[in-house]
Amino acid sequence: MEQSEAQVKDGKISDAPPATEEAIDDEPIVGPGPPPTSRRKRPLQFEQAYLDCLPSAIMYEKSYMHRDVVTHVAVSGAEFFITGSADGHLKFWKKKPVGIEFAKHFRSHLGPIEGLAVSVDGMLCCTISSDESVKVYDVVNYDMMAMIRLKFVPGCVEWVYKRGDIKAKLAVSDRDSSEIHIFDVRSGTNEPILSKKIHMGSVKVMKFNHVFDTVISADDKGIIEYWNPTTLNFPEEGIKFRLKSDTNLFELAKCKTTASSIEVSADGLQFSVTSPDRRIRVFWFRTGKLRRVYDESLEVAQDLQRSDAALYRLEAIDFGRRMAVEKEFEKTETAPQPNAVFDESSNFLIYSTLLGIKVVNLHTNKVARILGKVESNDRFLKIALYQGDQSTKKARKIPASGANVNEGKDPLTDPTLLCCAFKKHRIYLFSRREPEEPEDPTKGRDVFNEKPPADELLAVSELGKSVTTSLPDNVILHTSMGDIHMKLYPEECPKTVENFTTHCRNGYYDNLIFHRVIKGFMVQTGDPFGDGTGGQSIWGREFEDEFHKSLRHDRPFTVSMANAGPNTNGSQFFITTVATPWLDNKHTVFGRVVKGMDVVQAIEKVKTNKGDKPYEDVKILNVTVPKS
Repeated sequence: MEQSEAQVKDGKISDAPPATEEAIDDEPIVGPGPPPTSRRKRPLQFEQAYLDCLPSAIMYEKSYMHRDVVTHVAVSGAEFFITGSADGHLKFWKKKPVGIEFAKHFRSHLGPIEGLAVSVDGMLCCTISSDESVKVYDVVNYDMMAMIRLKFVPGCVEWVYKRGDIKAKLAVSDRDSSEIHIFDVRSGTNEPILSKKIHMGSVKVMKFNHVFDTVISADDKGIIEYWNPTTLNFPEEGIKFRLKSDTNLFELAKCKTTASSIEVSADGLQFSVTSPDRRIRVFWFRTGKLRRVYDESLEVAQDLQRSDAALYRLEAIDFGRRMAVEKEFEKTETAPQPNAVFDESSNFLIYSTLLGIKVVNLHTNKVARILGKVESNDRFLKIALYQGDQSTKKARKIPASGANVNEGKDPLTDPTLLCCAFKKHRIYLFSRREPEEPEDPTKGRDVFNEKPPADELLAVSELGKSVTTSLPDNVILHTSMGDIHMKLYPEECPKTVENFTTHCRNGYYDNLIFHRVIKGFMVQTGDPFGDGTGGQSIWGREFEDEFHKSLRHDRPFTVSMANAGPNTNGSQFFITTVATPWLDNKHTVFGRVVKGMDVVQAIEKVKTNKGDKPYEDVKILNVTVPKS
């Protein structure tokens, strides 16, 4: 497995990161930077055995639909997956030996689900919304067992009881004050059994550390607190500090940011905090000291794109599109915020980024693998990890030295990563299997278990109508170096021709430059940004490829769509100057140059810089489209 340094905050890491929090004082907080050459990092013992118990597929294996954008995902220790969407719907999925199957569907709230929590034993889950109610579900029996009527709008929710406790205690924060209320969901009452103002501001996130019977919470000022769910006071045992000034728990406030999510490791010794500043901070729980800070800001992503690190590099057009999605994500307040989860060994941290889902070895501070990097259409956000039934699971035994626990056979637990994505109505499952390619395209990895939304059906209907109408079969590109006459193929690729000719009629291509020119290959244009990172279709989204057996890259002067991978067509296109058969079934051929080949060759010969951009702009002045 190829490994690279995890990208973290400026600074340096030690050559042998400590495995315990007691050694934290001798270790700088953050990295990266090359380790000293005089000493070698200690590898994580049995690292491959741990990795064999984690998802490894490059692509997601399956996806299933909700009726609206999915905002919450969770995994129950009792082998159930739970997902919630912006329309207030909650779905339960049962884990099978391979994959999952749908179990039950609830209309939990009339408005969006704003919080979802699953108990430590995996038997109970609950949801909250702005309707001032909490819905409580018996996970194993697929039943709504209680509803709590609140006297306030809830901010966040968390189960705060351990296995074997008599009371099923649930903590609910008040969105408009600093109060936290504790309810016993089995009492049948709407009155809390405890209430207290623990923070100075309203509480945004809570997470229960069942190993130390302590709740970690963070407010809207970035202050992190520890408290016992029985007394609502600072815990008396298990904590190695008395003053927060001896810890790094003020780190968020110092950085003028807040917590978006908190996740606790299985051994209870660490917790991760994700923040709007795009940094993932890993703390030692008992000392409150920082262990790692991973910087996933857009500036770092741009630096990596310019670097020689192959693991982090993307095609220019793909990177530009992803950056645009990131900026849109930052402006969308209702979008689910990413989280960072630990594996069952507590040695690996898993979180979603612009590049995909990173699996980081906390011991060596290296990225072990990236899942979903090729899924350029999906920006994954919240994730939940399944590594087997936690309700009856015994401690995993360390294998003999050099042994591979799953050598020669499939994993017994089918490790699965459950994800939701930005503005997507689907949940995605990553496993150790790549998706199958069935002969029947309707039985692919994207399962249509719901009727598509009305707006999508309308769009498809309108698209069908537009295709049936006659489309132009030729255009004339008037460039600054002469005219290029192009024949189009509306019958073979109607959607591509409709997109291209509509852009031409609307003046979209007017004054755009040929931003990429490679002698002996092709000339490319159609990007309003002029750098290969922009452009969109007439529908405002990417559209699918249209390959036809009669249209190949078998000759010069072929007109074809530029893309960033399968089904990512927008507005950019190119004209080849030689036969390019390696592009067949990768780029949609939708036209041929029938006159003005000399103009294409003249453009091909202009002087360019190292980035293949002409020193002197060659422009499309306008496009003539005959009336259909």
